[in-house]
Amino acid sequence: MSNEIRRIVCPHCTATNRVPDRRDARQAKCGRCRQQLFTGHPVSVSARDFATHIQRSDIPVVVDFWAAWCGPCKAMAPVLERAAGELEPELRFLKVDTEAEAELSARYNIRSIPTLMLFHKGNIVAQRAGAVGLEALREWLRQYAPAAAPAAS
Repeated sequence: MSNEIRRIVCPHCTATNRVPDRRDARQAKCGRCRQQLFTGHPVSVSARDFATHIQRSDIPVVVDFWAAWCGPCKAMAPVLERAAGELEPELRFLKVDTEAEAELSARYNIRSIPTLMLFHKGNIVAQRAGAVGLEALREWLRQYAPAAAPAAS
């Protein structure tokens, strides 16, 4: 175990929390709002909250750019739900509604949905368009965030 400190953004109030690596982050609570830092579910975010999560978090952040009218996006939702349940707290999963956050979608040149983007410390690490199954998502994450994506169970 290391004595490193990871910065984790609260999905409820967006406060940045310092969590020691040796502590089970799944049990950690926010110092400001006292809610769990990890819920096992993707977090829907506004443009402002999105920026806070990708810029201030020390863990990789997977972002799903989606829309309510999109069939493949609806098919992707349970895959992301399951992935969040399995892979938190090593990754954070966010959802950005491209209709509600059109400016954010334009900034990242989102042309096809669903689009998944993987960020780490504010930088884009990888991007892919289209719906995928859970195993394909795991494989993609193993490729670009290997420490965060364990082998298939």
